[in-house]
Amino acid sequence: MAQIRLAASAAVLAAVTMSVVPSPLKSQASAQDRVLSIGGSVTEIVYALKQEHRLIARDTTSSFPAEVMDLPDVGYMRALSPEGVLSVGPNLIISEDGAGPQETIDALEAVSIPFITVPDGYSAEGVIEKIRVVGRALDVDAAAAVLADEIANGFEQAAENLKKVDDPKRVLFILSTQGGRILASGTETAAHGIIEMAGGINAITSFTGYKPLTDEAVALAAPDVILMMDRMGDHQTDTDELFAMPALVPTPAAREKAIVRMNGLYLLGFGPRTAQAALDLNTALYGQ
Repeated sequence: MAQIRLAASAAVLAAVTMSVVPSPLKSQASAQDRVLSIGGSVTEIVYALKQEHRLIARDTTSSFPAEVMDLPDVGYMRALSPEGVLSVGPNLIISEDGAGPQETIDALEAVSIPFITVPDGYSAEGVIEKIRVVGRALDVDAAAAVLADEIANGFEQAAENLKKVDDPKRVLFILSTQGGRILASGTETAAHGIIEMAGGINAITSFTGYKPLTDEAVALAAPDVILMMDRMGDHQTDTDELFAMPALVPTPAAREKAIVRMNGLYLLGFGPRTAQAALDLNTALYGQ
């Protein structure tokens, strides 16, 4: 049994585990009937496969479709606690890559709960692979094959429409402006993938992942459009305040007040709705 490294006491974990971990004598079919889905795209795929009746809980990033919000929430996928996960009594966990912390994953593996990791891929092929992995985990391979074909056709149709882009725009995806610093997307991110899929050019390609930019780096990137998640309340950056930031003032995007905001899961989830999200972003960038 793997060593469990937890901030919580071993006694608390043991008590929760004793109350919720099922008997190993239960069948695999039975074990698949109490599914915890972690990650918005994974949850969307479960619904698209019409297997939502098997879900008993979800994580905070799982917000679509609307009815999933009625399920218990075990917390943010990168900050899960073993007690929170075990309290809902899952017999199968299907998770996007990147769930954690590792101590929690170790704890779940130690109590022998099947934990299926779905690889991330910021492309049409990546979405198709997600569908196949989730279908295999739920033992509905045939339904997953049908859904994969439908989604693949959607991506092909989207690609045909995107061929019409003659003068691609430079797009800067800004994750946040906390503390007056622009945290932006480089390559190998969902933002980079959706920008390219929509017929745009990522304005930042000098690094991978998300990093803060200097004012000079933003000016040199010369974005035509700013892309951001559509946030609520205090998390939203006011458009006028955004374009008044010294880093953005000299950019074409600021001169034109060109900004696109989209729902974060829809834009960056890389799930069943991604082909349509790419088309919507394309329309937002270039018009009808």
